[in-house]
Amino acid sequence: MQLETFNQLDSVEAGRVLQACVHIPTWGSELVQQRPYLSKDQLYQIAVAQAQTWSWSDIAEALAQHPRIGEKKAASVLSEKEQQFSQREQAQVETDAVVQLALYQGNLDYEHKFGHIFLIRAAGRSGQQILSELQRRLLNTVEQEQAEVKQQLAEIALIRLKQEIQ
Repeated sequence: MQLETFNQLDSVEAGRVLQACVHIPTWGSELVQQRPYLSKDQLYQIAVAQAQTWSWSDIAEALAQHPRIGEKKAASVLSEKEQQFSQREQAQVETDAVVQLALYQGNLDYEHKFGHIFLIRAAGRSGQQILSELQRRLLNTVEQEQAEVKQQLAEIALIRLKQEIQ
């Protein structure tokens, strides 16, 4: 959708557009309240700045809306737009059976250690690169990992926002 169209949507519709990018209500409501945007760059800059305010409880809630890497479904029901985003992001990740099995086992190890799904921006990464990142991040402390998850979730949200509002 064009920026002008987004600026003119009612608040509820604009909120739905943003919720498909990331399930953090305060992020969406702040971006909706600051409309109209004069440029896409202004919207993106505010979106990035707003993402810096996310608390871990905001992020943990959003993680419940994401499927595991290599899986097609999240633990909760996603909107059609969210399903499209996730399918497009993960479709680019090619994995052979060995990498797929290693990702599966790595996901289990990660969830056991950190208590939530492994989240990574899949866009632009191969299955092997994702596996390498998963193995590296398993060595993180909880605090280090929470910072990485926040960064990855912000990157995913911004990519989706740029795809949605052009």
